[in-house]
Amino acid sequence: MIVGIDDTDSRKGMCTTYLCAVLVDDLKKYGEVSTPRLVRLNPCIPFKTRGNGAVSFEIKTNAEREAEIKEIIRTQVSELSELREEGTNPGVVFIDSNVLKQNREERRGILKRFYENAVREVLTIEDAYGLISELHFDYFGLKNKRGLIGALAAASFLVLQRNFRKPDYYDFTYELIAYRQKERWGTPRVIDETSVWKADAATYPSTWDTVDRGENKIVFAPHSPCPVLFGIRGDSIDAIYKTYKLIHTEPEERKMLFVTNQGTDFHLIRKLETGKEKLRDYHSYILNGVVGSNPRTVEGGHVVFPLSLSEETLDGIECIAYEPTKGFRDIIRELRAGDAITVFGSLKKKTLNLEKIEVRELNLVMEKNPRCEKCGKTMKSAGRLQGYRCKHCGTYRADTVKEVIERVLEEGLYEAPPVARRHISKPLIRMRMRMEGAEKKIHPSR
Repeated sequence: MIVGIDDTDSRKGMCTTYLCAVLVDDLKKYGEVSTPRLVRLNPCIPFKTRGNGAVSFEIKTNAEREAEIKEIIRTQVSELSELREEGTNPGVVFIDSNVLKQNREERRGILKRFYENAVREVLTIEDAYGLISELHFDYFGLKNKRGLIGALAAASFLVLQRNFRKPDYYDFTYELIAYRQKERWGTPRVIDETSVWKADAATYPSTWDTVDRGENKIVFAPHSPCPVLFGIRGDSIDAIYKTYKLIHTEPEERKMLFVTNQGTDFHLIRKLETGKEKLRDYHSYILNGVVGSNPRTVEGGHVVFPLSLSEETLDGIECIAYEPTKGFRDIIRELRAGDAITVFGSLKKKTLNLEKIEVRELNLVMEKNPRCEKCGKTMKSAGRLQGYRCKHCGTYRADTVKEVIERVLEEGLYEAPPVARRHISKPLIRMRMRMEGAEKKIHPSR
């Protein structure tokens, strides 16, 4: 039986991964329990709690015990969820493994589409109900049951990648999460930061986003009052556990390793399905375009510039690097009108929140007002499309002067730093390690 769970936490506490860890440990006496999955859903959804993550696991047991196991899960979800919070709407999906054997490929295809849409699109509870009804899955929910969307997506991810060492469909990573003792929830975390820096140095880049060297901060521990003590992310289980052993912290209650879609960029829509399809809010895109004018810094320290997109979309958008992206903004400030770039990020009200950029071709030509040949002073515009005139000498020229300039910025890929990175965004160091885009120059934030 496969179990998917979502929406049990709130901004004030709890964590769905903690509930999953408790269940996985408790249910081991009933049968063999798989390594759980942690799925990050569409990061743009406005009604998400914190990281918009859902979980799933599989338990192999006798059919006669499944009813008892389901009741244990219902009880734990009811007791541990933040039900007093308005935005907490738990959902649990139970998938009988035998059901999946019927029309196997067709059903895997249905689950594949649902998982991909949960990460890239905006789904409704009716979408989840429709699939649950079509495939005859058992389910449980509380309040408006919106968590059924993530629960079904996480369960689908597990179905599609049961053999996580050789996944059938998707890129994946790991995260080892340590949890606090209950009496410490809501209190400051006790972590020896020196040990964290040493551990990171010993295992990077097989582990990543443990620290942010540019900002001189550790970033693997949350600041919320949730049960999580810290999480170590990476591509190597051995490296993750090596990091774990080198870090000194307060006593933990338990820990759990997850297989996850974190650090994969799976949320990004790489191209529009039809040539003139409009860009939609709450979706994440990879878009090619040309910088329309030099970036400007606005109130709050955010950096903004217009991007002219290719004719196929008939759209232009603004791109923004928010203040929390810190040094990434300095890269954006080096852009100039005419630079050909690719942007990666999420869209809201025609503004793209930048996660990465690729500088494909730098504009090395600057147009300037011509100088007067007699007095050497810069000539002024004589009016729109009327050329340039020297006010002192009266001389005239029709066109601007083009001058080749040197640029500090280099072509290649750049990214927001770990301190501002979304869970699902792929660190550039992973692209370098896997030799993706080997023909491109990659500038990791570290």
